[in-house]
Amino acid sequence: MQLPVQSQSALYAEGWEASAGPADLLAIACAADEAGFDYLASCDHVAIPHRLAAAMSTVWYDPVATLAYLAAATERIRLLSHVAIVGLRHPLVTAKQYATLDHLSGGRLVLGVGAGHVPEEFEVLGVDFRQRGAVLDECLDALRAALGPEEFPEHHGKRYDFEGLGQRPRPAQERVPVWVGGSSPAAVRRAALKGDGWLPQGDPRDRLPGQIARIRELRAQAGVPGPFTVGAITEPLYVGTPRWDVGRRTLAGGPRELAESLRAYRAMGVDQVQVRFRSRDRRELTDQIAVFGAEVAPEL
Repeated sequence: MQLPVQSQSALYAEGWEASAGPADLLAIACAADEAGFDYLASCDHVAIPHRLAAAMSTVWYDPVATLAYLAAATERIRLLSHVAIVGLRHPLVTAKQYATLDHLSGGRLVLGVGAGHVPEEFEVLGVDFRQRGAVLDECLDALRAALGPEEFPEHHGKRYDFEGLGQRPRPAQERVPVWVGGSSPAAVRRAALKGDGWLPQGDPRDRLPGQIARIRELRAQAGVPGPFTVGAITEPLYVGTPRWDVGRRTLAGGPRELAESLRAYRAMGVDQVQVRFRSRDRRELTDQIAVFGAEVAPEL
């Protein structure tokens, strides 16, 4: 699941999140860990311009700091950046941060990456927004080297060139999984050819089969080996019968009813689903997480 509180876009944040803080994040992360969830996710934005602040808000916790804070309080749940805008930073800086996170968490990192969509962020950090796709493509190649097993990684590209510079600690994982976010044709191609997984951004159910077929086609044509994880973001969920307005898009009902609906994702070829629960306060959210883990997940 994507963590609440750490990003508060008007598209999805609940009212209670505005006054929430570190203690709430910690309780939610521990609840998800105990309930058997696969990962916690945290977003990435450096700064939001005035023109977007009303819709996006300016609340965007740093993903590395947030996930490291929660890693110390959890035991098994994985830690996903969903998504890190890695083109805003030099790959060696990104590698240093996320390698340390993987090392400290005992190998629980999943590096989710995306191209970004806020021009002002790129401008203020000196990165060409119009070239963000090409920048991300090279960043992925550079990060493969910098997050690999070599203490002195090497990469020679158009924008980044490094060798003979050592970085320790190395990641605990032999290969840090990289999931690529985005649903544009370029993002789908990038995920298929350069990623270990795909994180769609808002694709409705009826669009997913075509996107998944395209990824398989691209990987087959290019002869890309190895496992690949297909993700999906579900509709908002509420386990049980809500006694308040949870919105017309929310899937609500008993465990078997919800599980039956969610199994449709697996039939499409989806490997993991990211869930978001409607809630009026932290207690209701942690209750939803617990009942989902105990009663819905076994049906999946």
